[in-house]
Amino acid sequence: MTMAQKNVLKYIILGLLAHRELAGYDIKKLFEEELGDFWYSNHSQIYPELRHMEDDGLISSRTELVGKKLEKKFYQITKSGQQLLSAWMHEPLSQPVPTRDDFTMKLYLLDSAADPLTRQLFQEEIARHEEKYQYLQARWQLLFADEEARQKHFGHRCILQQAILREKQRLDWLRQELKNLPVQQ
Repeated sequence: MTMAQKNVLKYIILGLLAHRELAGYDIKKLFEEELGDFWYSNHSQIYPELRHMEDDGLISSRTELVGKKLEKKFYQITKSGQQLLSAWMHEPLSQPVPTRDDFTMKLYLLDSAADPLTRQLFQEEIARHEEKYQYLQARWQLLFADEEARQKHFGHRCILQQAILREKQRLDWLRQELKNLPVQQ
């Protein structure tokens, strides 16, 4: 019997706000950049979740005038939100969820290594992962070039390091499989 999937987005937002006050736009940008490698959420999920969390008393907000006309809403975690986040952080991990990956599914459906599509798929996948690998290495240099930064942001460092290693391993495997494909006539 499986349990219903928990709304993890709420806990991620609480965790981000536990570090510092953020505007909705800042949260959206974090999902596009820092968190995007291991968790996806778009603005159509984030902004309604912020409203629900505020209605539930897990976060509070203040509005600030930015420039002459733009009002920006900044969110902070409340005591109730901190308690809920702490409870979630202490819960056991749930079962891993399968990823949805086009390449893996297409590869699974191919019957022959000699199919011309096979080589093309591997080449496309190598290009995608090479780009991701370069991006992650650049992020590492930007964020963790010095020892102080590596010590201060332990969890973020671990996740980024794991992502770099995952991409390198994936590229090594892809290149080896491509090399082993039959030569096209």
